[in-house]
Order: sequence, then C-alpha cells, then structure tokens
Amino acid sequence: MELRHLRYFVTLAECLSFTRAAERVHVTQSTLSHQIRQLEDEIGQPLFDRIGKRVVLTEAGESFLGYASKALREVDAGLSHLMRAGDELSGEVRIGATGTFNISFVPECLAVFLQRNPTVKVTVEELAADAIGQRLIDATLDVGIAYQPADPTHLWFEPLYTEEMVLVVSSTHPLAQRRRVRMVELHRQRLVLLPRDFTTRTMLEECFRASGAEPVVAAEMNAIAPMIGTVARTQLATIVSSHAVTPREDVRILPLESPTPMRTPGMLWKRDAKQPPAVRSFAACIRKLALGRSLAGWHPPEPGATARMKPRSRRAS
Repeated sequence: MELRHLRYFVTLAECLSFTRAAERVHVTQSTLSHQIRQLEDEIGQPLFDRIGKRVVLTEAGESFLGYASKALREVDAGLSHLMRAGDELSGEVRIGATGTFNISFVPECLAVFLQRNPTVKVTVEELAADAIGQRLIDATLDVGIAYQPADPTHLWFEPLYTEEMVLVVSSTHPLAQRRRVRMVELHRQRLVLLPRDFTTRTMLEECFRASGAEPVVAAEMNAIAPMIGTVARTQLATIVSSHAVTPREDVRILPLESPTPMRTPGMLWKRDAKQPPAVRSFAACIRKLALGRSLAGWHPPEPGATARMKPRSRRAS
C-alpha cells in the first residue's frame, strides 16, 4: 500500500465521482480506477459500490475512510514539523535532476527551501537519468529527481505525481486552434523530439505504435528549451511534459488523447544510505510541492490564449 493509494481513496470518497476525483488528483479515470482496485485487492474487500456512473462507499469503505484520513493528516503534520525545524539545519544537499525538472520544479523547491534554511548549501546538477543513478550509487549526490530506473537493485524510487505529455505548436501552426489532438492525427506530422536514447522518446514511440501514427521526426534535440524555441519559429511540433513549457505568446499547448502519454516523476535515493537532516528536509519540501502540483493539475489554455501552467541504461528528460 502506497501513500498515493490513500490520497486517491480519500479524494474519491469526497467526490463520489471518478471523473471529478481524477481531475482533482490529475490522473486519468482509468489510472484512478486501477489504483483503487489495487487498494481494494490489498485490503481484500470492496471500498466502493459502482452503480452505473454513481459511486458510493461500502460499509468497509466508510470504516476505512476515518483511518485513511487520519493517516494522511499525520503524514502532512510530520512534513510540516520537519519544515518548521529548518532553522536548525546546516550542511549541504547535492541534487541531480533531469532537464525537465530544472525548468520550474527544482527552482520552486529551492526558493522555498533556501528561504527557510539560509545556512544550508544546495548544489544542483542537470544530468541524464543514468548519470544521476550512478552518481547516487557513488555517493556524490544525495537525491535525484528523475524517472524510475530500470535496475532498482541499488536505488530506491519514490513516485511524486503523474504528469501528462502535451503537444506544443507555434501560434501559426494548422493545429494551433484545436482544443485537443488525437495521437493518430500526428501521422506524417513533422516533429522535433528528444533522441532515441531518452526514455521519454521510447515511451512516445510506444504511443505512436499503439495509435497507428507514423510522424516524421524532422529534428532531434537533447534539451527542452531549444525544442520549444524551434517550434515557435517553424511549423514543427513537439511533445513535452505539461510542466516543461513556460508561458509565452508564440506557442500553443494542446492536450493529447487516444492514448494520452503519461509519465511518473519521482525522487531517487541510494538504498540503505543514511540521509542527514538537511537532505530529509529538502525531500519533504519536494513532496509537498509535488502534492500541490498534482492536486492543482494543469488546464490547457483557450485557443488563441497564452499557455498557462497551473531507464534502462537510457537518459530521461
């Protein structure tokens, strides 16, 4: 049983609607339903009755709700306690993050953490996912922010939230006024994507195959910012994380569906490594910010409006 199972359960119990609950925790309905099924299977009895489109708590669900809510309150209180203790912290926190997270997520964490812990030194390095894993094993990094490693033997992965991948086009692109785009509609579309040694590229190619689309990869770049810059100046499109695009007038952000490409970022740790208080405090800051991002979600702008953002031995970005 994982913490996200409890958060999904409590949210669904409050909403009594898979649609509204999925929107609140920013996952697809199928993902939410699967997570609830996992929790019910682990508990050994149903927590909800599904009656058509209606959802009601079972007797077991009513009983479990109080305990789950109390557990989440205790976890949040513990995180708040660690954050309040920040004035006493010192030392250094060494972070490795892939490019996507260095655009906004890591700077947000740093801004909050350093304000509360001015005596702690923080070092951030932008690295490929496989390099982050090796540096954690070598003990030259304390925490990584990336995606789940293919070999978890020496690393522990803590999921943070689920994020959607979105289509980015210029304001003059033929798809710019669309509200959403199906993956099959990218057949023969000219794209700029990450190279094949990135896990994100592998995931996208699986989505293309599932939808029957064969886009034309006109360019490959190993960083998000130049990809967005290229899209803004051409009729190429790209697919990136919904959190990787900063607001600008010359691009449009479009949700993708059938299927919607999804990724799960998380924190990476070296197994059995003892984490000093400053590192634990920074990790708590990451969890709190990730939860807020997950609950706030992302909503595509209206057509014509500016975007607003509310591995195997492979690299990730």
